[in-house]
Amino acid sequence: MGLLTREKETAPCTVTVSHRFEELSAHVRFDNGAVVHPGDSVQVHGAEIMAPYGEVIEEKRQATITRASKLERLWTRATGDFEFMELCEFSFSEEVMS
Repeated sequence: MGLLTREKETAPCTVTVSHRFEELSAHVRFDNGAVVHPGDSVQVHGAEIMAPYGEVIEEKRQATITRASKLERLWTRATGDFEFMELCEFSFSEEVMS
């Protein structure tokens, strides 16, 4: 992988969509053990998966992983902490603001 080049790879994956009272989520697991690194992007192919209320649906799909270049990966790691700190600036409390 070069400093500015991106590489693409395909991977079989399992998509799990939960639409229940206790959990509303969507997860992708790569069946070949592929790992996504900072700056990488993933596109799962196929039609949208809609789980009816109260159900969990699991489907096998193909995904394309676009690997970040070395420069993009460094930039993501360098700036990721700042983006996380923006999330930390907010807090929740029971006090009423006046």
